[in-house]
Amino acid sequence: MLLVVLLHCRPSGPTPVSPMSDASRPTPAPSVATTAAPAIGTRGMVSSAHPLATQAGLDVLAAGGNAFDAAVAVAATLNVVEPMNSGIGGYGTILLYDAKRGRSRFLNASGRIPRGVDSDAFRAPTPGYRENRKGAKSVSTPGNVHAWKAMSEEYGTRPWKELFASALRAAREGFPLSARTAADLAAAFPEFPPPARAIYSWGGQGEKPLGAGDLLVQQDLGRSLEKIAEAGPEALYGGPLGQAVDATMKSAGGFLALADLTADRAEWWDPISIRYRGYEVVTTSPPSNAFPMLIRLGILSRFDVAALGSNRPEYLHRFAEITKRGFWCRLAYAGDPDLSPPPLSRLLSEAYWTEEARQLDPAHARPFVPPGPIAPAGANTTHFVVADRWGNLVSATQTLGNTFGSRVMPPGTGIWLNDSLAYCTFEPKGNPMDAHAGHRKLSGDCPTFILKDGRPWVAIGTPGGHTIDQTVAQMVVNLVDFHMDIRQAIANPRVSFIEPDELGVEDRIPEAVRRELQARGHNVQVYTRLGNAHGLTVDYDAAGHPVRFTGAADPRGDGLAKGY
Repeated sequence: MLLVVLLHCRPSGPTPVSPMSDASRPTPAPSVATTAAPAIGTRGMVSSAHPLATQAGLDVLAAGGNAFDAAVAVAATLNVVEPMNSGIGGYGTILLYDAKRGRSRFLNASGRIPRGVDSDAFRAPTPGYRENRKGAKSVSTPGNVHAWKAMSEEYGTRPWKELFASALRAAREGFPLSARTAADLAAAFPEFPPPARAIYSWGGQGEKPLGAGDLLVQQDLGRSLEKIAEAGPEALYGGPLGQAVDATMKSAGGFLALADLTADRAEWWDPISIRYRGYEVVTTSPPSNAFPMLIRLGILSRFDVAALGSNRPEYLHRFAEITKRGFWCRLAYAGDPDLSPPPLSRLLSEAYWTEEARQLDPAHARPFVPPGPIAPAGANTTHFVVADRWGNLVSATQTLGNTFGSRVMPPGTGIWLNDSLAYCTFEPKGNPMDAHAGHRKLSGDCPTFILKDGRPWVAIGTPGGHTIDQTVAQMVVNLVDFHMDIRQAIANPRVSFIEPDELGVEDRIPEAVRRELQARGHNVQVYTRLGNAHGLTVDYDAAGHPVRFTGAADPRGDGLAKGY
């Protein structure tokens, strides 16, 4: 059931849960400009974190495929060109809109925690419990490939095998590494196993990692993708790839087993939404942890955000205090719907938003006091959006967790396995976000639609760990309250609460504004980049047919938005 809560004021939203490790903190990047115009299309739009992945989606649209076909092609190609961020061994969250039925749906690709998990391995007094939170023991069931197939079977029109053409070409022929990808590779390379060091090094010698501009060829990954293209998900969920994963897990002491892979299923859920200033904001429901984004927007709706001004101290102070409350709610209430469902009827009610807004101090920041322990959050993730001429939309976030996931690669596969279990909360034992054997893994992704007059107007999303739903909320505000176009809404400077007590502020926010926030008690820390978002908008004719698409890739990243 789609949960809709009506509200008559304004938006903002977040998704925090834990303190950022050095590896998951927002990474430095050049300052970005906001002057470029959005991409334009009349028959479709794709925006992703890499130009080759964007082109893969456009090629499918040009061949007569729809947004769901194109989304599989984009996801598979991102596995090749952003190997550190997502792929076959990863998990994710997909929000889609079926134009024929006028229905939004949530496809959960986050998988389940392995049935053999012993969560005591991740906490004291187990020897090496901190080391167990990375590497083989941190690997959970990868759900992406099952989700790609479920989307293709339910809504796709093109042959499954055809959707992998671009990914296979990029894997076999190679592509030049960007400076950003080369930097990620250099940082992680010392922890790579020998098979991976051979793939990602000069001359395959395993000594010096490839650098910016060097050609990355991934023949092993190409063979794995070909197996999936030929045999379908069964190649991973029980077939030769799954057997390779199982063997590696056994030899490395991991919990994931072949039985977990064969039992995996993609799950369809109804999304959740609220009304925000006359628009319907739709996002993914639990077991996704996107609901705090809606809480933030709901509390913001109690204020005249437009009058406060974009990135002025009055607005940013309120957003910072409200985003802390969203983070608190995630810590307090997130849970598997079968184990501990969040009380959404209260959290997404106008009475709750009004109560929370009344407690906000308009002049002073209050310290963040979590309801319980907080855990690390991965920021190395990817997001993409796709629209087609029929009005179908996909907004998808996919990840490996940390950069290159667990740093475990089954020999001969080229597949990086996730470190999903690293982001559980292990204290106290048995809490809703502990590693509960066989239960769903919760995700912090926040793919989002904004509907206007009952039709999808905007599709947005971003990577960024616990900054994700804070970034999404700010983009909603930029679009709805400050009337920015999609490019401006994505490029506009951001802030984010970063646990336990920082207010991350991008360096393009004026120093005078930063000083005012400090004067109000915020622990301001300056960042050059928060997130790497993608988004698109759709315009319709009088009969309700899509006639124009605009799109934007975040200038903080290396991505591309391109219309068809």
